[in-house]
Amino acid sequence: MSINERIKQRFGLPTQTGLNITQNKTLCDILGHRSCRTYKSDAVPQELVQTLLAAAFSAPSKSDLQQVCVILIEDRAKQKRIAALSSATAWVVGAPLFMVWCGDSRRIRRLAEYRRHSFANDHLDAFMNAAVDTGIAMQTFIIAAESVGLGCCPVSQVRDQIDPLSSELALPKWVFPVAGLCVGWPDEAGRISLRLPLQTTVHLDQYDDSDLFHQVANYDRRREAAEQTVPDQQRMVQQLGVSSDYGWSENRTRQYSVSARADFGQYIRRQGFNLN
Repeated sequence: MSINERIKQRFGLPTQTGLNITQNKTLCDILGHRSCRTYKSDAVPQELVQTLLAAAFSAPSKSDLQQVCVILIEDRAKQKRIAALSSATAWVVGAPLFMVWCGDSRRIRRLAEYRRHSFANDHLDAFMNAAVDTGIAMQTFIIAAESVGLGCCPVSQVRDQIDPLSSELALPKWVFPVAGLCVGWPDEAGRISLRLPLQTTVHLDQYDDSDLFHQVANYDRRREAAEQTVPDQQRMVQQLGVSSDYGWSENRTRQYSVSARADFGQYIRRQGFNLN
């Protein structure tokens, strides 16, 4: 499939974008990303895992601070306990390879003390730098893994029960989980999830969402047609009823109408971060 065809598939819109771009496997892999939640039982070879991790830790790092760590879960009993922390993560138990990507501000703080330097950046930016670096490294791992045929799915729901998760991982101060990641050989192809059009997410010179509702309404219709959501698949029907206009925006605003992980800020502060 050409780059142009991949872009059409991703956004569900006619476009000339990519027609004149030389065929490129990396671009095609990224455009063809599919979240994978069901896996074959085959293990991922250790040498391959280490190679993919080497690629991940080659990602950009803010000021070369390298504030990322990853915890590979080889203990299957521990993986089951983590999977059981939330009803939304029960499927995690089936992943041949499961890991948790963490922001790690502990390393540089310990080194500052060891080198007898003050740590003058104990504020919100220190947390943000570690969190952003972790997301970049995890995404780099995903791109590398999908390039060799593996399927991946990040799992933010591991933070639904943050204290039990932190205990399972024995996380010390200034280390915090960003997301779990399931990895394995796909058992099924999965589907392409349509994305918002670039006119909604890309701004020129300044932010402008003056046409947001019209753009999202059209996007909702495309997703409805692609996903064919039926009433019993709608979210929170008992509380909010069945919607005749159940597109992406209705689904996701229903999701965000219920508080989730409201304790995460308190947890981050207990981990030693000053969020001011």
